[in-house]
This record gives sequence, C-alpha cells and structure tokens, in this order.
Amino acid sequence: MKKLRTQFTDSFQELRSMKTMVAASMLLAITVVLGFYRLQLTDFLRLGFDFLPKELTAMLFGPGVGCVVAALADIISFIIKPVGAFFPGLTISAMLASVIYGMLLYRKPLSLKRIIMANTTVTILINLFLNTYWMTILYGDTYAALFPARAVKQLIMLPIEIVLYYSVAKILSRARVFSEVGSTARS
Repeated sequence: MKKLRTQFTDSFQELRSMKTMVAASMLLAITVVLGFYRLQLTDFLRLGFDFLPKELTAMLFGPGVGCVVAALADIISFIIKPVGAFFPGLTISAMLASVIYGMLLYRKPLSLKRIIMANTTVTILINLFLNTYWMTILYGDTYAALFPARAVKQLIMLPIEIVLYYSVAKILSRARVFSEVGSTARS
C-alpha cells in the first residue's frame, strides 16, 4: 500500500514541470482525436486505439497523471462528440485502466513481459469484466448475453494492443522521447 501511495505521490509531483503538463496535454489531445476514429460494431462492441496515448501517459507520468488524463479524455470526448449516453462507470473504468498501466509501467524498464502483464490485466479486469457489467446496466442485457461477444473481441484485440503498444513504445524509446520527457519532468 505504501508503494502505491508513493507511486501516486511521485506521479502527481510530475505535474510541477511545465514540460510534463505540455506532454500530458498533447497525449490528452491525441487520445481525444483517436477516440473519434473507432469502429462501432454494436452498442456494446467497438474497436479503437485511444488506449495507446493513455497507456503512454501512465507509463511516462505515473498512475495519478494517467488517471486524470483518462478521465478528462472520456469527458471531453463525450462533450465534443457524444456517442450514446454518458455513463460515469465507463469513465471510472478508463481511470482504473490508467492506474493499472501506471502501477505496472511507471519508472520501470520497458519490456515485452511487463507490457503483456499490464495489457492482459486491463483487458481481463477492466475491459472484459467491469465494462461488460457497465454494459448490462446501460443496455439492460444480461451479463451472459454480452460476455461471449465481448470475450471474443478482447481475445482478438489483446495481442494487437500488445504489439502496437510495444512497437510504439520501442520506437519512442529509441528516439529518446521517454528520456527527454522523463528527465525534465523529474528535475
């Protein structure tokens, strides 16, 4: 519990740096824009890639900043382009996913194993179980009716998300983007 508190404290300390604020704002903007380009298959199934900047934010600046960016992205996206009803449960899910990403990736070496662990945890706990529960509340369908289709979608998307995120993170680390942002944010 102390380690989690330290991670959040360190994460919120990141916000003292103007470069952190600018980078987090840019990642927020990218999240919102990517959120507009998703494929809505049904009311409860959609494919999108707005997880990338959210995961990057949590990895670069920790669970606190990641949580704030995820919440703001969800709310701003709904204000700009509402799709369906606004549901606070889905905002909470986005925030929790960023907390998980931050806990597993913040200030830790970039590794495929760590990314697999973070994405798998978010996919199972948040995307599959929690979001399916929110969908039952939103649309009135039973959990058993929604779960199979959502499970297939998550099973297909998990390896795609892992490969995409790892590729993007690897490219950015080679370009020294992480060290540039991270070193200035921590000074």
